[in-house]
Amino acid sequence: MKLFSGTPLSQFSDRPAADPRPDATKDAAKAPAPGRAKTHSAAPETAIPEPTATSPLRIVPIPRLAAGGRWRIEAMRSLSEPLLLWFTRGQGRITIGGVTRGYGAHNAIFIPAGVMHGFEAGAQTYGTAVFFGRGCPIALPDAPQHLRIRDVGPQADLSGLIDNIQRELESGKPGAARAAQHHLGLLGVWLERHVGEDGAGAKKPDAARRLAARYTALLESDFRSGKGVAEYARALGVTPTHLTRVCNQTCGRSASDLLHDRVIFEARILLAETRMPIARVSEALGFTSAAYFTRAFQHRTGKTPSAFRRSV
Repeated sequence: MKLFSGTPLSQFSDRPAADPRPDATKDAAKAPAPGRAKTHSAAPETAIPEPTATSPLRIVPIPRLAAGGRWRIEAMRSLSEPLLLWFTRGQGRITIGGVTRGYGAHNAIFIPAGVMHGFEAGAQTYGTAVFFGRGCPIALPDAPQHLRIRDVGPQADLSGLIDNIQRELESGKPGAARAAQHHLGLLGVWLERHVGEDGAGAKKPDAARRLAARYTALLESDFRSGKGVAEYARALGVTPTHLTRVCNQTCGRSASDLLHDRVIFEARILLAETRMPIARVSEALGFTSAAYFTRAFQHRTGKTPSAFRRSV
């Protein structure tokens, strides 16, 4: 089964720029004629919010992450903080850095900040997500890790560490935040030990996986630029055909699917969590006009940007 497939956004965005005023976003009904590009300065309140230097440690049940739509966990995205997913029940697929693999019960998956990922979570999936917070001082792995914890002892240790962190965060007692950080440090040690054990016999990623990882890292840094797959392929020194073949091999999705899924996820977040005018969202994500952004967004989500914003 393929997730996140859809028509390439290049069908909608490779046109001359249009008037970027917010009025131009009414479901693209009044899109200006091509060639009428204008420059403007966005007001401070319409700028893309910058993440703060730090953010708090948080623990969230995995089923709750999908509140508001499965796109919140399935669509490609990255976080500005490290994340640990501890699955205790169920199974599915997870894509990290352009590589898809299955996960099951008692799988611990660590994702560093800035690494693109998305995962399935069915009705029977349960577990915990540990968001380490931006600016986390704990020593953590610098590469993604997928640990299959088969022994009962380490399973209980990890669950106990997460429970201790949660208990302190909810206690309201003096020194609770400091105590939670100490337990988090022990969680970092648990990861270090099990990454070392698991990595001893691990195979090095092959050329296809290395290229997929390079592509997703480049995509994450540039997805707002409006670049197409051909430009990414050129930067990576390969042909678009080869890049697409590799992505299909490593994650079952084309290079354009990964790109477009990342862009539309960001659009959803900006529409749901900011008051940025739709035309500004379009511009910020590299579309040449609000009209083409509306068409692309509706094609992949089934709703216009304005309808999606009203629904969340």
